[in-house]
Amino acid sequence: MGLLQSKPCARDIWLAFKDLCLVSPLSGSTTRIAVVILALFYPLQVYRRKQRTTHIRGPQSPGWVFGFAKTMLDSTATTELYERWAKEYGPVYKVPGVFGQFRVILWDPKAISHFFARDTWLYNQTPFNKIVVQTTIGRGVLWADGESHKRQRKALNPAFTAAVIRNLTSVFHDAAHKVTIAWDNEIELNQGTHCAVIDVQQWMNHISLDSVGIAVLSHDFGALDGNDSDVGHILNAFGSSTSFSSNLLILAQNFPFILKLPLPVIRFSLKFRLIIGKICHETLSRTRKENETGGAEQRDKSCLGLLSEGYGENAGLTPQEVLDEARVLLLAGFETTAGNWALVELAQNPGIQRKLRDECLEFGQTPSYDDLTNKLPYLDAVVNEVLRLHAPLKEIPRLAMQDDVIPLSEPLRTAAGNFMENVCIPKGTVIVIPVAALNCSVSMWGPDAKVFKPSRWFEGDEGMLGAREPLHGYRHLMTFGDGARMCLGRLFALAEFKAVLFVLVRKFVFEMDSPGVQIVDSSGSLPRPRAVGSAEAGSVPLRVRRYEV
Repeated sequence: MGLLQSKPCARDIWLAFKDLCLVSPLSGSTTRIAVVILALFYPLQVYRRKQRTTHIRGPQSPGWVFGFAKTMLDSTATTELYERWAKEYGPVYKVPGVFGQFRVILWDPKAISHFFARDTWLYNQTPFNKIVVQTTIGRGVLWADGESHKRQRKALNPAFTAAVIRNLTSVFHDAAHKVTIAWDNEIELNQGTHCAVIDVQQWMNHISLDSVGIAVLSHDFGALDGNDSDVGHILNAFGSSTSFSSNLLILAQNFPFILKLPLPVIRFSLKFRLIIGKICHETLSRTRKENETGGAEQRDKSCLGLLSEGYGENAGLTPQEVLDEARVLLLAGFETTAGNWALVELAQNPGIQRKLRDECLEFGQTPSYDDLTNKLPYLDAVVNEVLRLHAPLKEIPRLAMQDDVIPLSEPLRTAAGNFMENVCIPKGTVIVIPVAALNCSVSMWGPDAKVFKPSRWFEGDEGMLGAREPLHGYRHLMTFGDGARMCLGRLFALAEFKAVLFVLVRKFVFEMDSPGVQIVDSSGSLPRPRAVGSAEAGSVPLRVRRYEV
């Protein structure tokens, strides 16, 4: 099949023939002639489209049934393969998948910039992603494309400005201080060793749940106080779930109707929607009553509260869309991968940990949002490096809704041996941006791209900076995406990340529980860190002790 998709062409021809029949009834002979003409026209159209399509190179498929689909599920292997293939086949290449179908990988910075400039319009969510998002969190901003996405995004923007996040920074500090009290108590119970082995994954989940609950929903889940909640259980299960077999996942990506079956992961998603919907509905009702009674002191300053103040014609969102957006924000805000990996990297790099602690102790006071943003450069560098090496989203797949000509920053050698300065992509092609691999690319970040090195953010690597200059994402990283779908909550995520790390690194020293323990990405829905050999998926045990001058 290659890159050519013939279904849209056949549909267009059939529609043209139907319109012709509707204009005037055709006799039998005329109908036969029309059918013959269309039958001849069809292969001509296929040929012309095939001629316009750039025949790009790519690795040979290891098998017709699955291709490289199973290999692509291993994020570590995929990151290495994407870069190796880019060197071998050029900055745009195709990777064979299920039943001979191909996905086109964009590695060229100019091509990637072109892609993001047309995201949600020319490039839409794949059918698989559409169904997954709708089932889990509804038809919110993550589900929408085109005009619907633009409208929802416009309505959400005011809830995530720097001014709003500035008022929420104290929520993040409070959550972090609750953790220091709990960890102090655990260390106190181990007076002989003056330290405790703590599963930091669990505690970072608690921080995220309570912080996002208060900041987004104006609802305190009380996870840091030891309270269990259905939302916490559902989010943890969703993040670490491996009940979806790899074969079924691969097939569902190509045959999305499989997601209509009563699978365990689908039941989880539906339960999540019901629970969050109930909480959001209660919050909306409370906010409306407070607004009716008046009083600036009574205003709900949460993100959902700001949204609910003028939903409908003024905000551009229906009540159902407000609920769907709340689900999006809660799930996105609960994602704790970066914070977990930060503590792991600091434990594995004690020199970097000491340098970060010295900066935070020297700063002294509890930092405001502006302090976290502008006055703690090494904290900023550590956070950026964690985001670079440990992006929670490994790749961004999209479906081309129309033919497109993608420009390149350097000529590409085609399968025929010709060199092209652009690539012609037909409608129906699946395009993939390999986020994690680009963040660790030697061609963009230098020979030490795989090394955790915060100092790179102070060094003037002009050559490497020029290579990634066309990427307009946050600090030229792909972690938050780019274009119309660039992460709406990035200021929220960065403020929470920095505030929590500032508090914890001043108070505690982090060490690996065992010198040779290996930490890898788990295979759940969210690629969280996991200690190799750990019985519990997503468990990250670190040795924690109080910092003493």
